Formats: sequence, C-alpha cells, structure tokens
Amino acid sequence: MKRTEIKKHPLQDAVLASLEPESQAYRVRDTHDKPLYFRVKPNGTKSWELRYKKPDGSWSWYGLGGYPDLTGKAARAKADEALELAREGIDLVKHRREQREAEDVAKLNTFRRAAEYWYQRKVEAGRAEKTLKGMRYALDNDMLPAIGDRQLDTLTHGDCATLQESIEARGAHNTAEKVRVWLRDIFGVAMAKGWCQHNPATEMHRVAAEAPKEQQYPHLYESELPAFLGALRRSRSRLIVSTATWMTLYTASRPGMVRMAEWTELDLDNALWSVPAEKMKMGRPHLVPLPRQVVEMLRDLKRVSGRSKWVFPSSGPKTPYISDATINKCIALVGYKGRLTGHGSRHTFKTLVSEHGWPDKWSERHLAHLKKGEEKTYNKSEYLAPRRLMVQWYADYLDALEAGLTKEQKVDFAKRVRQAQETNVVELVRRA
Repeated sequence: MKRTEIKKHPLQDAVLASLEPESQAYRVRDTHDKPLYFRVKPNGTKSWELRYKKPDGSWSWYGLGGYPDLTGKAARAKADEALELAREGIDLVKHRREQREAEDVAKLNTFRRAAEYWYQRKVEAGRAEKTLKGMRYALDNDMLPAIGDRQLDTLTHGDCATLQESIEARGAHNTAEKVRVWLRDIFGVAMAKGWCQHNPATEMHRVAAEAPKEQQYPHLYESELPAFLGALRRSRSRLIVSTATWMTLYTASRPGMVRMAEWTELDLDNALWSVPAEKMKMGRPHLVPLPRQVVEMLRDLKRVSGRSKWVFPSSGPKTPYISDATINKCIALVGYKGRLTGHGSRHTFKTLVSEHGWPDKWSERHLAHLKKGEEKTYNKSEYLAPRRLMVQWYADYLDALEAGLTKEQKVDFAKRVRQAQETNVVELVRRA
C-alpha cells in the first residue's frame, strides 16, 4: 500500500509489510507520542529510526534496526530505552559507537591471546627447553582446544574445574597439577594487563582428584649390586652404550643429562662435567665431579666418538645422540629388566651414600635437587670439594662390591667418610 493510505497509528504489522517504496526514501511516523519513524528506501529496504536531541541541542537520527527483524512492538520498546538515555544527556550515536568498540576489544580478550602472551614471556625468560615443551604441549592439547576461543571474563571456576577433570580422567595427574598452576598464572598475567577482572583458576587444588601414590623407579640395594655389576661388566653392548650406562651409574646423573652430554662440557684433566642450565630439570647449571673410573672410560671413548659433538652419538637418524631407551636396554640385556633403570640408579646412590654417613646436603646437591624455599640464585660450586670425595668414594665402593668387599675395605671406606666430613669442616673454618 501507499503511505497516503495509512489511517491508523501506531503502524500495524500488515501496514509495515505492505508499504510500497517510492523513487525517494521516505519516513512515516509510527505514533504521535514519540519520535519513532519507519523508513522505506527505493530498493524496498525497511528500517526503524529515532529522532532525538543531542546534548548540544541539535537534532539527529538514530537507527534502531531493520524490518522485519525488528518488529513494530520491539522497535517501540527499543525507542523508549534510547529516549531514556537521551534524556540523561547521552549522545545515542556516540554511545553505540563506544559500545561496539568495547565489544571489539572484548572479542580480542580471549584465553588464547592471554595464553600465547604468557608462553612468549616464558620463552623470552629463557625457561628450560623441556619445560617449554611441556607448556606448549599442554596448551595445544588441553587448554586451547577447551577454552582457547572463550572470552576471558566469561570463563568461570567451573570451566577450569571441568578442564582439570578431563585431564585427570585419562590418569595424567601430574599434567593436571601443572595445568592448574599454569592456568592460574595465565589469568594472573591477564589481570595485570587489564584483560580480565578475576582469576577463575584459583583454589583449583581443593577439587583436584588425589593422584595415585608415585611408584619409585626400579632400583637395587647394596646386597644386590655385586651380581649386577658383574653382569654389567660382561655386557656385550657396544662401547658407546656401555660407557653411557657406567657413567650414569658412577655419577648418579639423570640419563637424559648423560645422553645429551657434549665433549665441550667435559674437562677430563680436572675431572669435571659442566652441564648447562637448558639441560637441567631445574633450569640451573650444574657441576658434576667425575670419578677416576669415568674419566678413564671417557678417554677411551674419545678415540671412538671424539669427532662428534656428542659424547654418545646415535647410530640412527632419529636423534643425534643415543635414545632414552638405550641405557635401560643395556641394563635389561644383562638380566635386570624391571629390576633397575638408569634413573633408578639415582635411588641406589642416594640410599647407599646415606646409609654410609654421607651428609644429605652433599648428596642432594649432587643429585641437583633444589628444595622448595631454597635460594633462586644457584651457586654452581657449592659443596664441590666434598662432592668430589663422595663421588670417588661411591665409584670405588661399587668396584669393591663387584670384586668382593673385604672387612678391611669396609673399615677403610668408613674412615674415608669421616675424613671427608672433617676435611670439609676444617676448610669451612679456614675460609671463615
């Protein structure tokens, strides 16, 4: 119908639907009690517009929405809300523009944005490669698929708890614990940046599932060592593998440290191995005193692998150094599969030196254990002198066990422990 045929106000739905376009766009007032207009364009497009007074006293138009998406009833309600804002001195057009800008900013404030920013800061801070790899894996496989595209301020404690439960459901309790810490840290960074107002990852530990008791790596006790050491001495593994295994045993080092050892890290003349921070679990450099037995083995090995960057180069294409299963396979081949692993030898070392009176502070430092609350600045040379004595004692003790420990040797080994402690005390007094 033509607009000249309109007889009733407010405009009825049948009228709105049938109004015909003209050569020029035109507006029809919906009702006399409010400045709400129905606009029809030449192409037939229809919409609602409101005439309002701006704070400076001038008049302007404010679009409410298109028809038929916005019905007459809905348009009148929307007009009432807009007029209330205008009466408060708010410029409707400017207000809507600011709202849209705020919405655009909010759309950028996703968990993905905060997580990637957090991860990049960890990279720039020089976190250990292994730690960064764990963070990246958890982001890509757990956190981002679940909540990556969610707006930060829409995420709740329930969302974080659901994520934690999904990880626990597959038995990955250690990963769940790390993700819990990382989530809290990510939201903390986001709050500091002003991207969100609360941290929904707090108190997650209160609803965490109890992890099964951690099983220790298979390890041997002193009474079991003579037979094992003899079997290992008769091993038919190639020189690179057997040397790596003996170095793991004698130094009680993590197998990963041994596998990735480089010749440039070894000072055989001073019997010292300097492990850089990026290869250490705690991300701190570590010094390992080498017993005489290991130095001799490494000198022999250098004739074989000395041209390589790696002390224990791989013969396969997957990695430049021996794989993580190589040392354990060597142990398994001499009959100790399931009874001892490379990492388990660290338990053997700790048990044996503790039982023979070596101070925990020396053995813990040698194992590169850093307890919660200890200083963040790591002193690489701390306890190095007494650790040299302890490591050489341990290697000699293993050799004596293999050969058959005599009563006289037992007395001598006990004496060496006492002398080491007395020497350390005298040295500390001298330095003071």
